[in-house]
Amino acid sequence: MKPIGCKWFFKTKRDSKGNVERYKARLVAKGFTQKEGIDFKEIFSPVSSKDSFRTIMALVAHYDLELHQMDVKTTFLNGDIDETIYMVQPENFVSRDPKNMVCKLKQSIYGLKQASHQWYHKFHQVILSFGFEMNLVDDCVYHKFKGSKFIFLILYVDDILLATNDISILHETKKFLSKNLEMKDLGDTSFVLGIQIHRDRSRGILGLSQRSYIDKILKIFSMHECKFGDTPVAKGDKFSLN
Repeated sequence: MKPIGCKWFFKTKRDSKGNVERYKARLVAKGFTQKEGIDFKEIFSPVSSKDSFRTIMALVAHYDLELHQMDVKTTFLNGDIDETIYMVQPENFVSRDPKNMVCKLKQSIYGLKQASHQWYHKFHQVILSFGFEMNLVDDCVYHKFKGSKFIFLILYVDDILLATNDISILHETKKFLSKNLEMKDLGDTSFVLGIQIHRDRSRGILGLSQRSYIDKILKIFSMHECKFGDTPVAKGDKFSLN
């Protein structure tokens, strides 16, 4: 078998205002060298749609639900791999015989073609064991009912949103997830998937803003200092030649 390569990947993590939160270093496998049928079989992994996200947000605003967020630490490292995969030793890793010895992967690692698929399969099995049911329309939306209590869970790769009408079922779910996976509890949701969430519970209002994303795109195309103005045209308007 031919071992796959690997490299170090460095990234700066920023918050909704663009401030530096932390610096991340990650060892990534060179999955593009994998061979189908040998190093991997299935690679498909679903994510929740933005329509599902907006629908849940509408329910949160209408029924004044609690909205919390959790983040999975080192997401793809949680997945199990069914194949036998060897990887060359990482750069600067000291070994007795660096030329003849390689690493045998026991768990999934970032960069593998099947990493995302294996993570979703692992999470799916874990959350179903706690009594959640998968939504028929969106594979990454789950729900659980206990009498009049209910909770929705949205999964988008490593971001988890929890919307519920009861604080006790929220704590139960958080405790279960933290017991089975390495999680980070982010509390009340304010920024997720690059979307800023503005909420006024007293007025029953919830707003979504992608200001940071828009600013990022404008800077990429050197348009961040351009003059702006209102365009009084409603979406879907059709104009005749006259």
